Amino acid sequence: MGERVRIRARLRRPAPAAVLLTAVVATALTGCSGFLVPAGEGERGPTPSASAPGVHTETLPPPSAAPAPTADVPAQGPDPSPTATGECPASGAVVTMGEVQAVMMSRAVVLTLTNCGTKPYRVVGYPSVQALGEDGERLPVKVNPAGSVFGRDQGPKEVLLDPGLTVRSMLAWVSTKEGGELVMADALELAAAPDAGARVYPLEGHDIRYMDELNVTAWRAELPE
Repeated sequence: MGERVRIRARLRRPAPAAVLLTAVVATALTGCSGFLVPAGEGERGPTPSASAPGVHTETLPPPSAAPAPTADVPAQGPDPSPTATGECPASGAVVTMGEVQAVMMSRAVVLTLTNCGTKPYRVVGYPSVQALGEDGERLPVKVNPAGSVFGRDQGPKEVLLDPGLTVRSMLAWVSTKEGGELVMADALELAAAPDAGARVYPLEGHDIRYMDELNVTAWRAELPE
């Protein structure tokens, strides 16, 4: 499995990620040559910093208009149903999605896993990400364990996460040479792992509804560079 680390409660918490993004970009309807970049491109090139030219975080709509996650649901099965009440799923881990980041006509969001339970939570591997259609059906959008122009994937590392602490991952929208017409998704189903409780994040009103493939980095205490 590789090196193991433990993130204890005395460590300084990373700043929590915010919720989603801005208005629809009309040009995203034209196909894969719009805001998407080739899959794996970030594996070969340098990663821009947040202060580099051309890198920005889009402003969010007013709080009343911002999409909110629906009830927690199981991460497996085509017809999810609630598994826990309140803010924390039965698994003890909750995944939230941050603001949309844009660079070189590309899009990405930071996923944050928080141990919302009362016991240490074992984290290893990658987030569970699934694109959903209008009726909640799962769409054929491939999710790759890989980096992007936003950062390299450093691979999985086992972490024992104390209550209240977090790890993060970068989810990026990419395109492939074989990609044709983009798939339009209405929501993303996100979970810490395939067997953990998931949350559904609506995407209505945003250009990230249009997808070819998605790249996601492994859970780490620090975001990839």
